[in-house]
Amino acid sequence: MRSEEEMMGLILGAARADERIRAALLVGSRANPAAPKDPYQDYDITYFVREIAPFYHNPAWVAERFGQPLLMQMPETMRNPDGDGHFTYLTLFPDGSRLDLSFECTKYEDDGEPAVVLLDKDGGGGFLPALPPPSDKIWHIRPPAPLDYVSCCNDFWWCLNNVAKGIAREELPYVMHMLNDVVRAELHDMINWQIGAVHGFGISTGKQGKYFKNYLPPELYARYAATYAGVDDAALWAVVDTMCGLFHDLAVAVAVRFGFRYRQEEEDAMRAYLKMVREMAEGTSGSQR
Repeated sequence: MRSEEEMMGLILGAARADERIRAALLVGSRANPAAPKDPYQDYDITYFVREIAPFYHNPAWVAERFGQPLLMQMPETMRNPDGDGHFTYLTLFPDGSRLDLSFECTKYEDDGEPAVVLLDKDGGGGFLPALPPPSDKIWHIRPPAPLDYVSCCNDFWWCLNNVAKGIAREELPYVMHMLNDVVRAELHDMINWQIGAVHGFGISTGKQGKYFKNYLPPELYARYAATYAGVDDAALWAVVDTMCGLFHDLAVAVAVRFGFRYRQEEEDAMRAYLKMVREMAEGTSGSQR
């Protein structure tokens, strides 16, 4: 795999050599000072140009400057393209390096995400404004408002009814969607609030909680890891039970920390429903055997 120094040399060399490229910006994890560094990080680069046309759907330009790709994706040429004044090459090279290279013809608007100016040929008078030092502050955990907490708890317990019915009906894709996209999102919010309560709110746990392991006690993280399911009914019901117990403990702790009331009656109601559906489903499958 090419070193960071080598890749950045190619990125800056291509930008400096082409007068049509007026500025270069680094975004993504390599611009984030709080992100752990490893060789698998993408190079998320934006080149700012006055005209997109010469760089639009022109993979040969990328290959000539960075090497022949192992695999490439061009989102603007695919179904449901982003379009709208830019063009992107998502490029994976045979050595494992990945370059996500975008061409933009509009002025950069600072949205708070970490960004580092690599090159500005127009000295701040063109595409790039003055940017503050990069920070991950935009992703820091925020303390829950009372309505955030109540909504999280209610949505977690309510949506489990769909999980239960899906298991009973043997609708595995639906179960996995509800469990991992809908219910898990509420569990993640509660985990984040507990982490913030313990470690302070000046941190980020990363996209989809990828840094949970860094902040949760090992026993709690092991319980979280156990919420990822197998595909048979017994494993799915076990995951639901584990998830319920973990959510309860976290929600009670967060309630104590912020002075909220945990609505135990919502949990009791859904646990009774889950028990009923499970017994009905297991009785039906038993009679079929």
